[in-house]
Amino acid sequence: MTQAPDKIRWTIADLELLATDEWKRYEIIDGELFVTRAPDIGHQNSGGRIYAKLLVWSDSTGNGQPILAPGVIFSDADNVIPDVIWISNGRLAQVVDAEGHLTGAPELVVEVLSEGVSNQRRDREAKLKLYSTKGVQEYWIVDWRKQEIEVYQRQNAQLVQVATLFVNDTISSPLLPGFSCQVKQLF
Repeated sequence: MTQAPDKIRWTIADLELLATDEWKRYEIIDGELFVTRAPDIGHQNSGGRIYAKLLVWSDSTGNGQPILAPGVIFSDADNVIPDVIWISNGRLAQVVDAEGHLTGAPELVVEVLSEGVSNQRRDREAKLKLYSTKGVQEYWIVDWRKQEIEVYQRQNAQLVQVATLFVNDTISSPLLPGFSCQVKQLF
């Protein structure tokens, strides 16, 4: 009887061996490599609008900052590129390494869904699990095609869906006191 080969586990070092391609994103979740094309214009537009709203609020409060498409290196086997994050000033000082990489969980992560079942499963399952285990406090999954946002918040040490918001709803967050906007402004 032959034994099945062990699953290949990718690491950050493996990414350095891949040819650089500005049209592809490489992410590793639990040692599994995910390669996706650069997001389309609708995806980028939603991510940019969310970033802009968070930036205006952050500038007015001084509480932290949003970052567009940062690399987040949780470990050698967990390296992702969320569309937008928001991180408090105090947390940012704790999780940036000497090279300027984020090495810990931001408070808020936003993923804008890309087309395709495998891409959507990655954001709704693999990334939800990763962000939950790594300590993200709030996670927004944005479907720009349907114009809705799923909101997950940390409860009992895991991220749990607390709302699905539609275009006429208002989004706010306990992480961002005083922040709110109509969902339709994000599309």
